[in-house]
Amino acid sequence: MKTFKQERTVDPDEQGRRQAAIQSQLDGVRTGLSQLHNALNDVKDIQQSLIDVNKDWRQSINAIENLKDVKDAVVQHSQLAAAVENLKNIFSVPEIVRETQDLIERGELLQAHRKLMDLECSRDNLMYEQYRMDSKNTHDMNLIHTYFGDMQKLSEELAKQLWMVVQRSLVTVRRDPTLLVSVVRIIEREEKIDRRMLDRKKQTGFIPPGRPKKWKENMFNILERTVSIRIEGTQADTRESDKMWLVRHLEIIRKYVLDDLLVAKTLLDQCFPPHYDIFKRLLSMYHQALSTRMQELAAEDLEANEIVSLLTWVLNTYKSTEMMGNSELSPEVDANSLDLLLSQNVVDQLLSKYMSTLTSNIIGWLRKALETDKKDWVKETEPEADQDGYYQTTLPAIVFQMFEQNLQVAAQISEDLKTKVLLLCLQQMNSFLTRYKDEAQFYKEEHLKNRQYPQCYVQYMIAVINNCQTFKESIISLKRKYLKVEMEETLSSSHASMDAILDIIAKEGCSSLLDEVFMDLEPHLNELMTKKWLLGSNAVGTICVTVEDYFNDFAKIKKPYKKTMTMEAHRRVVVEYIRAIMLKRISFKNAEERKEGAEKMIKEAEQFRFLFKKLASGSGEDTEGLCDIIEAIAEVIKLTDPSLLYLEVSTLVSKYPDIRDDHIAALLTVRGDASRDMKQTIIETLDQGPSQPNPNYVPIFKEITVPTLTVPKLLK
Repeated sequence: MKTFKQERTVDPDEQGRRQAAIQSQLDGVRTGLSQLHNALNDVKDIQQSLIDVNKDWRQSINAIENLKDVKDAVVQHSQLAAAVENLKNIFSVPEIVRETQDLIERGELLQAHRKLMDLECSRDNLMYEQYRMDSKNTHDMNLIHTYFGDMQKLSEELAKQLWMVVQRSLVTVRRDPTLLVSVVRIIEREEKIDRRMLDRKKQTGFIPPGRPKKWKENMFNILERTVSIRIEGTQADTRESDKMWLVRHLEIIRKYVLDDLLVAKTLLDQCFPPHYDIFKRLLSMYHQALSTRMQELAAEDLEANEIVSLLTWVLNTYKSTEMMGNSELSPEVDANSLDLLLSQNVVDQLLSKYMSTLTSNIIGWLRKALETDKKDWVKETEPEADQDGYYQTTLPAIVFQMFEQNLQVAAQISEDLKTKVLLLCLQQMNSFLTRYKDEAQFYKEEHLKNRQYPQCYVQYMIAVINNCQTFKESIISLKRKYLKVEMEETLSSSHASMDAILDIIAKEGCSSLLDEVFMDLEPHLNELMTKKWLLGSNAVGTICVTVEDYFNDFAKIKKPYKKTMTMEAHRRVVVEYIRAIMLKRISFKNAEERKEGAEKMIKEAEQFRFLFKKLASGSGEDTEGLCDIIEAIAEVIKLTDPSLLYLEVSTLVSKYPDIRDDHIAALLTVRGDASRDMKQTIIETLDQGPSQPNPNYVPIFKEITVPTLTVPKLLK
């Protein structure tokens, strides 16, 4: 088999492209080699230049050292140039000082400050150049400083003028706000110079004498002192010269502070740059000054009313619409966000001292009020009557007026203090009523020693009784007005205790008045159930007239006690009448006498019934029951058939179950026809019988003692 070799043919175009590519690469290599050759030559040239520079530098070291004199001459030239530049000012320093002084005296503060700045600039430049030349040369520095010495006095004089304007800024801003603006501009200039000098000090270490002046800081210090002095200076009086000194002092402070802050907000704020925040700074100053002043006042030995005035002002007035809460100060001033002028600890101490002082005062006031009232009790004129004609003294009004005043004052401070004061008043009222009861009892005892004195004893005892009702009503009114509903339970026991004491005082007063009545009735009561009585004595008529006469005065007793007194008088009259029966002063001899005596008893019972019905008119009192006892006894005496005596007596006992054996025996003795055996039989039989007492019956016989037969009577 024959193999054939096939030859490969090349496209002419492709061959041309390959040649062009190779040629391009070769050109690039050639160019790169050329650049590397040039770079090598440049490096060699630079290396040679550095060798030459190093050689020249080494050769010039000695030459530089030889130029030190030239350097010194340059510095001296610079100083001389500065001196020449300020030469005019240097020579004219005395003249400029005089001109500046004149400007200050004329009040042209801006122009004066401009000249002062020029003088300071000349001095500072000279001192700076001297410092640069020789910082240790204090002689030349002192020389410059001395030469410009008057300038420092000018600065101080100008500052004095500025501070005078600042002190009166709240007045100046109304009369001449331009002057205040000028002062602020001067202070701002000085602040800028201060900053510039401090920056230069950081760079060079040099700062002119008297820098930084810190006039802005001084201005705020002056304002702060001015505010403090203004607050302190409002105290025009002392306690010795005016009892209301603190109230006046606090009111003046309130007015001044409010006026000042309103001026500061509306006018002063416009005279200062915004970054001064002048109103906020002033507000803080006033708050701090007030806090300091309030602490000073709190540290004094304040009286109770002064403590109240201070706390009311601090806790209420300060943040009220009358002061910091004034609508014209908002929104810049938020009264609720202001701190307390006094710490809570100081407030608590003041409140504790107030309560302690108030306690002593109330005790003293109550004692004095009672002593004054006691003096009225012995007067020869009747006590005053209220609008309804009831006798009264001024004691309840005085006591509760005092309580009201203290509660109103306490309410101004806080709700908690008001409650504490109310509790204190009621607590002291409880103690006071005990003393009142003792004094009323002593009044009665003294009267009994001599019934002619005091002349108006009855009337004033009525007034004491009526005062008890007034006290009750006043206590209720006071609690309703000043005590929260949820606190009433706390005072319920105290209230009940006071009511009980008042009821005792009134009851004892009524009893003493009735004692007075029955002391006058005693001779007439002694006539009852005697021979004289049986023969036609008008003792009961006299008793009724006397009681009615007394009750004309007793009409001046207020209803709750008048009703009680009428019932008690009724009961005591009946008791005394029955006691007269039980005394066995008479023993009827026959049926005719028994009939006559019984009918007289029934008639007199009717007289009593009529009297007390009249006295009790409108009171709703049941006057029937008591007089029925007399009539029931009269029926026993009147009975003509002795065989029915047991039945009549048993009826009497069933109605009045507290009647005792000795009462029955005495009653049968008065009848005069019952033998000892009959008495014994009736009593024994009654003792064995059942007793069914009326649940509404109020025992009366238990108060009546039957006298036992004594040896003298037996002999008689």
